[in-house]
Amino acid sequence: MKNIVIGRITQKQELKEALASNKPEMIALVGRRRVGKTYLVSQMYDGLMDFEITGLQYGNKREQLENFSLRMGKHFPNYEFNTIPKSWLKAFDHLTLALESLDKKEKMVVFLDELPWLATRKSGFLTGLSYFWNSWAAKKNVVVVICGSAASWMIKKIINDRGGLHNRVTRLLYLYPFTLAETENYCKARNIKLNRYQILQLYMVMGGIPMYLDQIKAGLSAIQNIQNICFTPTGYLRNEFERLFASLFSDYKKHITIIRALATKRKGLTRTEIIKTTKLTNSGKLTDILFELETSGFITIYSGYGKKTKESLYRLTDAYSLFYLTFLEPLGRNAQLDFTKLSDLPLWKTWSGYTFENICLIHINQIRKALSIAGMTSSIASFIARPKDGLSGTQIDLLIDRSDQSINLCEIKFSVEDYIVTKKDVNNIQTKKQFFRYHTKTKKHLFITIITTMGVVENKHKLNEIDQVVTLDDLFLE
Repeated sequence: MKNIVIGRITQKQELKEALASNKPEMIALVGRRRVGKTYLVSQMYDGLMDFEITGLQYGNKREQLENFSLRMGKHFPNYEFNTIPKSWLKAFDHLTLALESLDKKEKMVVFLDELPWLATRKSGFLTGLSYFWNSWAAKKNVVVVICGSAASWMIKKIINDRGGLHNRVTRLLYLYPFTLAETENYCKARNIKLNRYQILQLYMVMGGIPMYLDQIKAGLSAIQNIQNICFTPTGYLRNEFERLFASLFSDYKKHITIIRALATKRKGLTRTEIIKTTKLTNSGKLTDILFELETSGFITIYSGYGKKTKESLYRLTDAYSLFYLTFLEPLGRNAQLDFTKLSDLPLWKTWSGYTFENICLIHINQIRKALSIAGMTSSIASFIARPKDGLSGTQIDLLIDRSDQSINLCEIKFSVEDYIVTKKDVNNIQTKKQFFRYHTKTKKHLFITIITTMGVVENKHKLNEIDQVVTLDDLFLE
């Protein structure tokens, strides 16, 4: 895998352009933990790093400065640096002098990784970084890359800073988990030969997180890999859940409380429902936690069709968190289970449907391409109607509201074989169309779209009621 970077087209181009530009650059790279930020930078700037440091998780100010001192010794062996600096101002002053001593004509590269760990509370790190940039780097031929897994911290402390770092970031890059297509390419690059349904099975458990996918072994099926990675006591993902949140958030127990609540509700929860379920206080702190979970990629906010913002739904969309809470946590720390037996449990069907829905929502751009509306203005929403005027309630998984006076009402069906549209499905679809028109008063044309894994059997119900079919292959579009 050396020197192979799957996907990341925009990010790679931005990193190349920054290196070639004729001005100083500060690049902020934001993305959740395990998503491949460090790997991307180290591959793109391989052999070009003049200074690189990664923050120490749980390290205090002195330990971080000692770490800095050790990294200085490695990168600048000829620079006289014998003591641990007492402040970050002094540390960054040493760094400027050491970089000056290189006397390079090419662009210098400085990489500060896991910034939230480096910038311990009241440490003065951000003051030192501001000093380094404003007094020296902003006038030099240099690229400074700053990374952080706590995306909300990076946004608040760096991007939206009103002090010395205000408007200093020249390029803001977000790194997202792999799509299904990128996951397939990643597997091919590692000579892992699996069909698309098997890749979907892995994705339903791990999402598109490269560090998790890196645990997959060639020559094993998706089920065998999941068994080894998740269900053996020493499997990489067996006990990843709590350490993942602990590495991102200082008061992570409250974050996990919200994740647990969302894991129980397929449709998602409104803010009011989250407060009621978790017993957390309705406060600015709750707003911060929800923002942190959203920016770190664990939850997604979806607006209800025609609903006010305050009625938006918060939905758990991190695949691993949902899988862990559904299957791994109830198992206990050391107990083992045959993963193949889970498919016989009622819980399996519920989890599969919820997870496949999430994957479809994540791949909405691919669905738009499959429907030939990629170039058209459109918005997505969910629709939930409570009983009213003698009509029972209804729920629509996904709707795509288009600028051509049309709406796709999407039914998402996970199936291990071609889906058969039944008379019951037809009645359900007709009821949903009727209720949707009644509640929304829309005059737009309604297309009925089924999104499923293997396809749909060509019977009279499909021919009469279904306008479009989107399959798993469509979700792999690039």
